[in-house]
Amino acid sequence: MKKLSFLLVMLTFACTSVFAQLTKDQIVGEWTRAKAYTKAYLDAMPADGYAFKATPEVRTFAGQMLHLADANYFFVGMASGKVSPLGKDVSVEKTVAQTKEATTKAVLDSYDYAISAIQGMTEAQFKEEVSMGKMKSTRGLMLAKGFEHQTHHRGQTTIYIRLKGVTPPNEMLF
Repeated sequence: MKKLSFLLVMLTFACTSVFAQLTKDQIVGEWTRAKAYTKAYLDAMPADGYAFKATPEVRTFAGQMLHLADANYFFVGMASGKVSPLGKDVSVEKTVAQTKEATTKAVLDSYDYAISAIQGMTEAQFKEEVSMGKMKSTRGLMLAKGFEHQTHHRGQTTIYIRLKGVTPPNEMLF
């Protein structure tokens, strides 16, 4: 079990390290693809499923997606230095109505912000160091962590969609 855990940690590190070495155009392309993939998930969930919880202890489907949006603003803001259009300490998860229309708009707006902010960066900025509390990272690695986070939460919503009797979107790797 320890070997498997170690292997998974190393694989995750390798993947995020590779992502951090992509060109700006490639990173923009990946975030654009992620936006389309997330939209497919948002479209797949019926409107009455946005308030659905897989278990009482977890976020609603809308809550998962709005949390994803909050993290897009956070990670990309940290990486790019571009201020969120929401302002400081504003959470879409806590302020946006958990309806299909409002959630979809808020989530897609977070991707538009992310893509625009990344487009505004220079290749040299991806190698610059930024601090998040005591943790230091390059801007490129911060973008990779944000990308990993949105992938994780989108993936979690697969079970929500299946529990509502809907087939989730096919994987969109390219």
